[in-house]
Parts: sequence; C-alpha cells; structure tokens
Amino acid sequence: METTTVPDYPRGVTFEQVWAGLQETRQLVNEVAERQKETDRQMKKTDEQMKKTDEQMKKTDAQMKKTDEQLGGLHNRFGEMAQHLVAPGIHERFNDLGYHFDAMTRGGQEIWGEDGKIKAEIDLLMENGDTIMAVEVKATVKMKHIEEHIRRLEILRDYRRKRNDLRNVEGAVAGAIFGVEEKKAAIEAGFYVIKQSGDTMKIDVPDDFVPRKW
Repeated sequence: METTTVPDYPRGVTFEQVWAGLQETRQLVNEVAERQKETDRQMKKTDEQMKKTDEQMKKTDAQMKKTDEQLGGLHNRFGEMAQHLVAPGIHERFNDLGYHFDAMTRGGQEIWGEDGKIKAEIDLLMENGDTIMAVEVKATVKMKHIEEHIRRLEILRDYRRKRNDLRNVEGAVAGAIFGVEEKKAAIEAGFYVIKQSGDTMKIDVPDDFVPRKW
C-alpha cells in the first residue's frame, strides 16, 4: 500500500500562511528583477550619454586646436608688425643713450650649431666697435620670453668669442604689450625695456638701471 508523506509544518502554521509567504517572496523577487531591469536601462542610457559626451569633447578639442593654430598665426603677424614698429628708429634712441650704433641687422639673424641646427635667432642686432645689442621683439612679452632671451645672449656671446670677437654683448626686450611684472623681470635681468608709445617705441630706462654685459 502506497504511503503519502505530508509536510511537517511547524505547529500553529497553516498551509495558507505558508502559501501566502511564498507569494510574498515571489512578489519580492519580481520587484527586484524589475529594479534590476530599470538599473540596466539607466546604465545603458548613461553609457550612451557618455559616448555622446566623448564625441562632443573630441569636437571641442579639435576646435580648440584649430583656434590655437589661428592665434599662433595671429601672434606671428603681430610680432612682424612689432618688428616693423621697433626697427625704424630704435638705433637713434640707443644713440641718444650714448651707444652710437653704426650697423643693424633685422629680420631674424640665425646662429647655427656644429650639428647644422639653429641654436638661436635674433630679431634685431645692432653693433658698434664696443657693443653688440640683441633685441627680442614680441607682440606680448611673457616671462618665458625673458628667460629665453637670457639663453639667447649666452649663445650669441659664445658664438662671437669663438671668432675672437670680444665686444660686450647686451640685450633688450621690446613689446607692444608689456605687463608690470614682465617689465620688472626684464629690468632685473639687465635688459633694456622697449615699450610702445603711440605710433612709435620708447626705451624705458630707470634711473638706477645698469645693463648687464654678457
């Protein structure tokens, strides 16, 4: 004779209560599953948004690069304009300071190294029997330009010394836009400061200024 085993429920717990508990558990499981689906949808949406953001950032980077290139070209043109503004009367202004330069080279004199590469390029170069004056011309003078000009004069000095040219090497920095801090740094470095004044340029020489000789 076949025997059927009846589940041994805890005392006081009816079948209906157990069944209700199972139904509640199933409902909770379904709710968790729905929440997981919603989370997956939100994550997918977020991924799509991130992809769009990445694409937009790439477009922005490309535009910024293009703008930088355009600004670079514009600064170069400003630099050329500044050279044309500085060159015509600059030797006369230095002559008023007692230099009496009798030769000037402009347009970017290049100094080449033994490896055939350009070591330095000088915008304006004025000379007399005692002094070589190298002038760096910028539309807007920045701190890095002053540091670069110091190194440029060191290269010029060494280049001339190798050719038994023992004249003093001095420097000046000219700019259409010259900030207060940049002007102070240039003077402390021993450079003459040449600033725009209306349609021409003037040399700004403090009373206690002593030009550095390289």
